[in-house]
Amino acid sequence: MKAFLMYRDQDFDLQQKLPWNEQALIQDLELNVLFDAMALGDKFLFEVAKKAVLCGLSNDLDTIFYRQHILKDCLKNPSIIRDIYHIAVEAIENKKKHYYGIFSSYPSSILSSSIEMLQMFMGLLKKLKSIADEQADKFESEGFTAFFAMLKRELHDEYFASVQDHLRELKFRHGVLISAELGKGNEGTHYILRKPHNKKQSWMQRIFAQKSPVYTFYIADRDESGFRALSELKDRGINLVANALAQSADHILSFFTMLRTELAFYVGCLNLHGQLARMGEPISFPLPVAPDERKHSFKGLYDVCLALSMKQKIVGNDLDADHKDLVIITGANRGGKSTFLRSLGLSQLMMQCGMFVPAEFFCANICKGLFTHYKRKEDVTMKSGKLDEELGRMSEIIDHITSNSMVLLNESFAATNEREGSEIARQIICALLEKQIKVFFVTHLYELAHGFYTQKLENAIFLRAERQTDGRRTFKITQGEPLQTSYGEDLYNKIFGTDC
Repeated sequence: MKAFLMYRDQDFDLQQKLPWNEQALIQDLELNVLFDAMALGDKFLFEVAKKAVLCGLSNDLDTIFYRQHILKDCLKNPSIIRDIYHIAVEAIENKKKHYYGIFSSYPSSILSSSIEMLQMFMGLLKKLKSIADEQADKFESEGFTAFFAMLKRELHDEYFASVQDHLRELKFRHGVLISAELGKGNEGTHYILRKPHNKKQSWMQRIFAQKSPVYTFYIADRDESGFRALSELKDRGINLVANALAQSADHILSFFTMLRTELAFYVGCLNLHGQLARMGEPISFPLPVAPDERKHSFKGLYDVCLALSMKQKIVGNDLDADHKDLVIITGANRGGKSTFLRSLGLSQLMMQCGMFVPAEFFCANICKGLFTHYKRKEDVTMKSGKLDEELGRMSEIIDHITSNSMVLLNESFAATNEREGSEIARQIICALLEKQIKVFFVTHLYELAHGFYTQKLENAIFLRAERQTDGRRTFKITQGEPLQTSYGEDLYNKIFGTDC
């Protein structure tokens, strides 16, 4: 049995490697805030959210749409999803708490524990079958339709009856029937467990029925060695069936484990959705397009991590950057530029892992890689200068980046004078654009921004953090020509007062 709720034809691999720049993405985009909101204190949900979001960059369009449809079903039926998830969790937790005999080296102990595990699993599988029978018509996605159809097909009444019959027989209440042969030195060999005689005869039939000739040997009550030898004979006879039953229990356990893992992603999405809904923040399902298309337009996009941290609605932004490869963002200090840049990265990751996005509308091409280059604190060890450190990180990005990737640069190369910083940034941006890489750059380097603006590039757009005439910030990012000032005087007056 397979769940197939993350991919159409394969399981979700919780052990897959994260992107090489996971730490940079987590730090620059504040992803732990997102993961915490999805997990609500559950370490397992946190781990699944982290893997699903960061590894989503490898998903194709088919996988993204497949998950979107499943998530829409989850949002329509949250209580049913949580019930199924709790059934999977219960199976795993019960196994951890009570069933240690399966790891024993004694076949009788393995058999006993396997029977107990399967008895417990049968009860939980019946719960799943009941949900499939009663709730399947409420789901429309391909993933859940196939999942419920699989449960109905595999978990029919005859299956449960057959399992119960086998488990009843394997308890060997009437003893164990084993055949064996004599080998070298008259040692027993070829021990085979035989099916017990038919027990459904009446007492009259059992009395008068012709019996096979048998030889009987009785062990004295205090003969411990005899009982030990008999136990060893029994273990040899039931060894194969004990191992087979243990494998069956492991198979069902692996189903519950994968079901829990794959549903954990959607439970995390439900947790996140509930928090955003309570704040009145909008969400929408994005429209992803192929990597080689240049689409990037949205309405009401906001930084979901900032909203979760502040626990209130955040100013959203609109943008139409279709057919653009370069977006340069300038403007007033503390005007929302870095927040806007972070919202772009977060929405891209959320879209590509199959989630909803924090916007009223969102459409973008999927990218083969997402890279961030944000300014860092000064190196306290003084092993290198700040510019050397920035160039070193940029070199690492260049070593890993491919065409149709996306790069977010925040105040990069500002550690030197404006002319040198602008020239370094210009050369890097031009090289990235030649390789068909989408670039978003927040900068105060006027010479850089103005230089690109005067070129009138068709594939470039210039945005500016809005500032009102009285100096107030609206945190809106609008299209506009780069200005020579970032209004640092506003910040100075806010801290020290206008009298100074």
